[in-house]
Amino acid sequence: MPAAALKPKPLPTQSTAKHPVLFDSPYEPEAKRPLPAGRPRQWYVTHNRRLKAMRLAIALLDSGIYLPDQAHDETIRGTAERIGMRPPSDTTCHMVRALMRYSR
Repeated sequence: MPAAALKPKPLPTQSTAKHPVLFDSPYEPEAKRPLPAGRPRQWYVTHNRRLKAMRLAIALLDSGIYLPDQAHDETIRGTAERIGMRPPSDTTCHMVRALMRYSR
């Protein structure tokens, strides 16, 4: 009998890695840099909203939520709380789903 036949087949949820893989925290904020001066206030608001939506989309993907239909407002706000962000507005939640939709 071949040696491969004697090895038990791993479960579908069981890792087949030969060495343990160390995972970092799924979200760690980058060092903040000052934004360029002289732009209208609305530009800064939109820019910061996009950054927040991007961080939330990445955190959702890291947690296993891959489809925009799975990312309800409550789910997004729970993820924001878990990674230490203030709860996002409805507009930001909509932007998170749009990022997840158009990145596919």
